[in-house]
Amino acid sequence: MRAGAEVFGECGFAGASVTKIADRAGLTLGAVYFHFKSKEELARLIVAEQPKLVVPPQPSQGLQHAVDVTLTWAYQLLDDPVLIAGARLVMDQDQFVPPEENSHQQWTQILLKDFQVAERRRELRAGADIQAIARLIVSTCTGAQMHAHMESGRADLPHRVEEMWQVLLPGIAVPSAAKKLEFGEDRGRGR
Repeated sequence: MRAGAEVFGECGFAGASVTKIADRAGLTLGAVYFHFKSKEELARLIVAEQPKLVVPPQPSQGLQHAVDVTLTWAYQLLDDPVLIAGARLVMDQDQFVPPEENSHQQWTQILLKDFQVAERRRELRAGADIQAIARLIVSTCTGAQMHAHMESGRADLPHRVEEMWQVLLPGIAVPSAAKKLEFGEDRGRGR
């Protein structure tokens, strides 16, 4: 999977081939096809694996966990070949992922759970639409990743994610909850 991720990350879905993936992995085409029926299957697996790889280094819940998930994703996207491939593949996922398996929906569901906890903990403003907030965070992170890739080779992605939260928090979080939130590399990479 790692060799496939590296090739997808470098070439995108259209530019990747099973031959390139086999060469990168040092395997025969037959060996690759034994594990994956097609390039599409491997791409689907890489996209589906994204959330499992993003595990915040510190325990948290509610709003802090949502912040931690996005920061962990941003820091890991700097050097994790599977996440880099996933970020590139999501732009082409309509070619190999059925709409119901869309990665944006995966991430939205993850954040929605965090916002449900935040709502129970009274961290969110009254009347906050947690579905809309989860979708907005996913959309904003996707856009931040695209711009960071074009402008800095993703080097400033963690900063962009923190900026996103600083702009959005006054509209979604109660002030006491927003003041308690922690940011920075420790939240995304650990100590």
